[in-house]
Amino acid sequence: MNGSLIQLLVLAGIAIFLILKLRSVLGTRDGFEKPPVPLEDVKPRVRRDFEVIEGGPDRDITDHVPEGSDSARALAEMKRAEPSFVVRPFLEGARGAYEMILMAFEKGELDRIRPFLSDDVEASFAEAIAQREAEGLTVEASFVGMKELELQEATFDKASGFAEISVRFVGEQTYVVRNKAGEIVEGSPREIKKSRDIWTFARKMGSDDPNWQLVATGD
Repeated sequence: MNGSLIQLLVLAGIAIFLILKLRSVLGTRDGFEKPPVPLEDVKPRVRRDFEVIEGGPDRDITDHVPEGSDSARALAEMKRAEPSFVVRPFLEGARGAYEMILMAFEKGELDRIRPFLSDDVEASFAEAIAQREAEGLTVEASFVGMKELELQEATFDKASGFAEISVRFVGEQTYVVRNKAGEIVEGSPREIKKSRDIWTFARKMGSDDPNWQLVATGD
């Protein structure tokens, strides 16, 4: 056997060895293999040992009143009567209404808050403002901020569709009362006074008018 033939056989042997080695690493590719499995399909399955319960507590309600209470049931009825009603935005609106109505009352500016007052509340406010004016007293007030705001009670009348929500406010303001001579008879411009009130707002759920009216005040 000459040298050329021996060299050829050696090269052929090396080629066969390389082919077998590649097949063992890459696997056989015959044109009919299954497509590669997407990564998400080979992720380990996570076993869930809990159940998702539909129709659980409405956190928009239970964040503000105890679950199962009369107030919670009333708020749920309000939502059924008017699905767009949400408690949290209502309370944010009540906070703004408190500041606006309180400051308007202190300054005797009844006209700008009249649409937000029931007839009874408007009458009592008007009487208090008139008495103040008759005594020659003027009030200087400035709202400082809200310290507390809490939903106290909610009721709903299915027959009429009217809802009532009572809110407890603790606000801070400066408050000065002056007589005809301009002398301070109550309060101080440098003293911050706390005001504590429980106001009740009412509205017919589902009506076109989105405004709630103040129907009762107390402390």
